[in-house]
Amino acid sequence: MRLITISLLLLLGLIQHPLWLGKGGWLRVWDLDQQVNEALEKNIVLKARNDKLESEVRDLRDGTGAIEERARYELGMIKEGEIFVQLLANTGAAPLQITPPIPASAPGTRPAKNSAR
Repeated sequence: MRLITISLLLLLGLIQHPLWLGKGGWLRVWDLDQQVNEALEKNIVLKARNDKLESEVRDLRDGTGAIEERARYELGMIKEGEIFVQLLANTGAAPLQITPPIPASAPGTRPAKNSAR
């Protein structure tokens, strides 16, 4: 009786081996399923990137707004008649004192004061 039980367990093990570890086994199917899911997620990210690039190309081809925006931000260009203002981050240092330029005068003399009242 014991020999029959051992032989049946051995046959059961031989039958289970291809099911779990064989070429088309459960572990291989599970691994391939994980790879497919990862590829689908990557495809979603790449599709969103492609859509963004496609809309940017379409905007560059059809309108001047995107070209103007790129010229401003990437190349630092401004339109004629515009004034460029650059804001600096507050570093906690004392503010810069801007003094008006002193007109050139003869050495040793003071510049004339504007007496308009």
